[in-house]
Amino acid sequence: MSGHDSSVPSSVNLLDQSASSYLRSARHQPVQWHAWGEEAFARARAEDKPILLDIGAVWCHWCHVMDRESYENAELAEILNKYFVAIKVDRDERPDVDARYQAAVSAISGQGGWPLTAFLTSDGKPFFGGTYFPADDRYGRPGFKRVLLTMADVWRERREEALESAGSVMAAVEQNESFSGRGGELNHALVAKIAESVLKQFDARNGGFGSQPKFPHPGALDLLIEVATRTLGMGTGGEQARDAAVLTLEKMSKGGVYDQLAGGFHRYSVDERWVVPHFEKMLYDNTELLRSYVHAFQSFVKPEFALTAKEIVAWLDSTMTDRERGGFYGSQDADIDLDDDGDYFTWTKAEAQAALTAEEFAVAGRYWDIGDLGDMHHNPQKNVLHVKYAVEDVAREAEVSAESALALLTASRTKLVEARAKRPTPFIDQTLYTSWNAMAVTAYLETARVLRMDSARDFALKTLDRLLAESWDGGRELAHVIAYPETVAVARVAGNLDDYAFTVHACVDAWLGTGTIGYYRAAMTLAEAMVELFYDRTAGAFVDTRLDEDEAAKLGALTARRKPLQDSPTPAGNPTAASALLRLEALSGKVEFREIAEDVLGSFAGIVEHFGLYAGSYALALDRLLLDPVQVVIVGTGVEVSKLEALAVARFAVNKTVIRLEAGQLSAENLPEALAETVVHAPVPDGVEAWALICKGRSCLPPIVDSEALLDALEGSV
Repeated sequence: MSGHDSSVPSSVNLLDQSASSYLRSARHQPVQWHAWGEEAFARARAEDKPILLDIGAVWCHWCHVMDRESYENAELAEILNKYFVAIKVDRDERPDVDARYQAAVSAISGQGGWPLTAFLTSDGKPFFGGTYFPADDRYGRPGFKRVLLTMADVWRERREEALESAGSVMAAVEQNESFSGRGGELNHALVAKIAESVLKQFDARNGGFGSQPKFPHPGALDLLIEVATRTLGMGTGGEQARDAAVLTLEKMSKGGVYDQLAGGFHRYSVDERWVVPHFEKMLYDNTELLRSYVHAFQSFVKPEFALTAKEIVAWLDSTMTDRERGGFYGSQDADIDLDDDGDYFTWTKAEAQAALTAEEFAVAGRYWDIGDLGDMHHNPQKNVLHVKYAVEDVAREAEVSAESALALLTASRTKLVEARAKRPTPFIDQTLYTSWNAMAVTAYLETARVLRMDSARDFALKTLDRLLAESWDGGRELAHVIAYPETVAVARVAGNLDDYAFTVHACVDAWLGTGTIGYYRAAMTLAEAMVELFYDRTAGAFVDTRLDEDEAAKLGALTARRKPLQDSPTPAGNPTAASALLRLEALSGKVEFREIAEDVLGSFAGIVEHFGLYAGSYALALDRLLLDPVQVVIVGTGVEVSKLEALAVARFAVNKTVIRLEAGQLSAENLPEALAETVVHAPVPDGVEAWALICKGRSCLPPIVDSEALLDALEGSV
């Protein structure tokens, strides 16, 4: 392979040395791929070649299509190797690289997504790009061969044009990623405006927001759940918020976007009715939606929301976790191969009938809408299971009781899961990403507390302990990846803002759930490191990559400063970091944390209302800032303490913290500083095994021993 170390076998390219599942899947391609790094850029400069940048993910169907059609095509690989230096990036491993080139390609073509295909100058500035290019001219898109030859010609014959284009694209990236919107007021009216903006996009017929394709938007859902239990200046908006959240959560869990057999959500729906999904399942979608269903159950006490939450946990437990060591895997593929489109998850009528008795199919076939004509374009006989009719209606039609119908559905689900297990299973990327694992820890700890699931609590703590042991040095260094699926000697990917912010939240949640002071101390150390490494004091906001990196060593578009504000697809870094600091300020009394959080939220206040659906995390963080923190400390052991805790966690409220402690933990050395000041000197009631303290702001009510009294006090406090 020309231009490469002769010790590399000819049957593989340099990606053979990568740890990423996505990069390793391309190691046998004839393209002379490089991973992102100085070596690739040095070669581009030395050979005066432009760079072809491909960004994708192991779970991405069209990335695999482009791999097969173009990057495994010997003729196209020859053109690529002759005229370009080729770099392949895993967007899950390098979200910092992906975010900037997504902004660039959106500026060029008006849309982003994966695979992302960008043509860069030899120093990494994008001058042309798009997403998926077919090998030949079709779908109204130019073929990749024509694009490659045209871009090679532009670089040779019209370089000034390319450089000028690259300059304007980089200017657009820097503008796009450095939002500045000071001047807006930080008040409840702004929270209400964001909620109103979300409600304007609500689909009252099908649930969800906008038309197709439909994404779940858990941050916006959590905001609506929060707004539904307060007025916040919205008048009747609270009722609208409740209706929108409830309908969306109901419709999603009944749709094909939800795996009706094993639980867990697919990434999004291609139609507005939530029927036909893109079948990949992402860890972060499922953990954030798990929280939304738990929060909705807390507030609206609908048993079906608790059931959906338990099913998500069951799927994650069985499929997406390292049970022995702790840790949550990143994603599950949509397909087995490129000739397949969700075949693992879908059923023909004949396949379902073969797995079930006639009596079972009479109920299950109707309930999940399994017919001769299904939902999939590539094979119209294939059905995506979704709930079309109520159990009572299906039972009446099948002439059985509702109880019998439920029993038949339960038996059918078990049999269909067993039949599906015999099919080849879509690939699971067993990479453990720090930020996504921290999100999962928080989701499991919240679920464990609200739904009384000790197993979820235990696994969350096991995962967090592994994260802190393997990804963190105990000081300011946190890595983006806890562990890769294969043991490969690999350069460590530095943690980004999300990794720090979500890990702080996870540590706070672990302290709340256990009273183990070590988790609180870890949260404080990581929060201080996050401020030191990512807080731009001049701009009053967090950037997504470290401020102490050598500017001269930054490659390509990484020179662009980025201040993440939008939830897309995970909660945005700035509001997530601000929320983490506000939670810690309430516990520690460290005023600087509150000042930074206020500064961060203030820096976007003038523009954030325009982001509506993508500003859920911001609105929740602002609510946390504006409302007095309410700390409910439940002390004691036995049945009574569990009863008090269950009452305390009822109803989701972003400013409410429930802390469960044993009497022996009520000492200054075992408690965060500000909490110790209020709790340690509180009178201890005589002769009871459990009591509660409600502290709002910096003052506490007298201890409460009675359930009714606790309910009344909470009603007046939260």
